[in-house]
Amino acid sequence: MKYVKLSQTEDLMPTLGLGTWQASPEVIESTVYKALELGYRHIDTAFNYNNEEAIGNAIIKWINTGKGSRRDLFITTKLPHVGNRASDVKKFLDLQLKRLQMDYVDLYLIHVPFGFHCDPQTLTPVVKNTGEYDLDMETDHISTWKEMEACQKEGRIHNLGLSNFNESQISKIIKTCTIRPQVLQVELHAYFQQLDLRKFCSEHDIVVTAYAPLGSPGAKEHFVNKYNYSPNVFPDLLGHPEVNEIAKNHNKTPAQVLLRYLIQQKVVVIPKSTSEKRLKENADIYDFELTPAEVNRLKKLDKGESGRIFNFLFWKGVENHPEYPFKLASAIY
Repeated sequence: MKYVKLSQTEDLMPTLGLGTWQASPEVIESTVYKALELGYRHIDTAFNYNNEEAIGNAIIKWINTGKGSRRDLFITTKLPHVGNRASDVKKFLDLQLKRLQMDYVDLYLIHVPFGFHCDPQTLTPVVKNTGEYDLDMETDHISTWKEMEACQKEGRIHNLGLSNFNESQISKIIKTCTIRPQVLQVELHAYFQQLDLRKFCSEHDIVVTAYAPLGSPGAKEHFVNKYNYSPNVFPDLLGHPEVNEIAKNHNKTPAQVLLRYLIQQKVVVIPKSTSEKRLKENADIYDFELTPAEVNRLKKLDKGESGRIFNFLFWKGVENHPEYPFKLASAIY
C-alpha cells in the first residue's frame, strides 16, 4: 500500500481506499472485514450511506482478531446535507462516532456544499408536497467549517476536508480558516478529469480523492427511475477500446489501468466493490506503471463537464440552492 502525506498534520492517507456507497449494511459488514483481511486500511463512508454502524462492527471484529489496531486504519466519513450548518456539526459527528464505535475519525468531510432542512425524527431531508426538497437557503460554509475546526482541536477529527465543492467555494474557506482543507473528494475518472480543479488543489496542498474512479458502473441500476437521470447514457469506461488495449499491454484489467492512471497522477482512489475477486483486483495496481504515451492516450478521453455523472439533480429543486456547485448548462450528463 502507498500513502500520501496530508498537509498540516502530516498524517498518512492510503492512496487506495474502499468506497462504500450503495452497499447495504448486511453486505458491507462482511465486505469491510474481507477488505481489511486483504490489506485495505482506508475505508470511506458517509452518514448518507446508512452503513456506518455495520462498518464499525466490521472494524471492531477485525481489531479483536489481533491482526491490527485502530491506529493502522484511515477512516473517512462525512457531514450530511441535512446537518450542513454550524449548530448540527457536533450533533452528527457524535452520532457517527457512536455508530462507528470510534473516538475519532481520520478525515471528516462536508459531503455537499448545499443544505436541506432535516426531519428530526428520521434525520432525512424534508420534501415538499411538490416533490421538491426543502432547501436550507442559509447554508454558511464558514461557520460550519469553524465548528469542524473545534472538533479537530478536541481530537475527534484528525483531518478536515470537503466533497463536491467548487474552486470558488473552497477559496472562501481558505481565506478565513485556521485549518486549511486537507482533502477534496470529487467525482473523477477518465471521462471527467477535473484538471483545473486539481491544479488549484495542488497549489493549496489539498489532496484530491476520486470517487467513481471507474465511472461508477453500479450507478446505472441505482439511478433507474430517479428524477432527472437517464442511466442509458452513463459511460462504459471498462469497455472502452483504448483502456482495454492498454490493459492488454500490461496483462492487467481495464479497472486496474483506470485506477493506476489516477494514482500515478497522485490522486487517491476509493473504488467500491463487494466482490472479493474485485477487491483483490483493485488493490493489485502497484506493480506496474503506465508509459507517458499511455498516460497521454487516457488524458485524451476527458470529456470535461459533459463527462460528469453526479450532478445531484435527482434531489428535485437542488439547483435553486445558492451554493449549488455546478454550472447548470453543462451539468446534465
